[in-house]
Amino acid sequence: MTGKARGFGREAAHQILAGGSAGLVEICLMHPLDVVKTRFQIQRGNTDPARYKSLGDSFRTIFRTEGLFGFYKGILPPILAETPKRAVKFFTFEQYKKLLGNVSLSPALQPSTFGKARQIIQANGLGLRGLNKGLSATLGRHGVFNMVYFGFYFNVKNVVPVSKDPTLEFLRKFGIGLASGTIASIINIPFDVAKSRIQGPQPVPGEIKYRTCFKTMATVYKEEGFLALYKGLVPKIMRLGPGGAVMLLVYEYASQWLQENW
Repeated sequence: MTGKARGFGREAAHQILAGGSAGLVEICLMHPLDVVKTRFQIQRGNTDPARYKSLGDSFRTIFRTEGLFGFYKGILPPILAETPKRAVKFFTFEQYKKLLGNVSLSPALQPSTFGKARQIIQANGLGLRGLNKGLSATLGRHGVFNMVYFGFYFNVKNVVPVSKDPTLEFLRKFGIGLASGTIASIINIPFDVAKSRIQGPQPVPGEIKYRTCFKTMATVYKEEGFLALYKGLVPKIMRLGPGGAVMLLVYEYASQWLQENW
């Protein structure tokens, strides 16, 4: 193996390890807010009784009816999916940057993650009506978020002066990361609402009302108004604002440590 190949392999390993660590830490810290956000989004305006009336009420309701572990329901799929995805995300971003620079609510009724996946595949297969249901909305959600998130952070970070004081430098990076996650969350949440509606329970059992991303957005807007496309915005910002800052900070400091020690 040539020195150039070894250098690239080491660089890739640094970026993948740092990105995976950043994703894992962010998911473990912020998952409860994702649970609350999803509960808000699957409520269908005037057609459903408002079980979750406010952010505080939703936390109290989940804790009272499901206990502390209710806030961590479904955490295994994002850990399994998001940790390697964010490892690849940061690696891909760094390589492209270099390239382009040169150029039911009861715990007893919840099946396991793998059991649920097997159940979905058996009932509806692997396609867009089965395990890949909501794929277009998910792609739109992540595409828009990452475009704003990375673009804002790495451009603004180069404009705001670096501080020699480690604490002030940490706060500078955290503030820019917080703004990046917040702005990206505000811009991409209609895709998030569409994803939750497509993947969640349909209004009439046996009938598929929410099929495609943009059609679902149009249906929600027509039936429930513009603000319905921003359901769950507060818990989403509370998760992805500081969560985005945490992820970028963990990535940068982990990457720096790996470069200095490995």
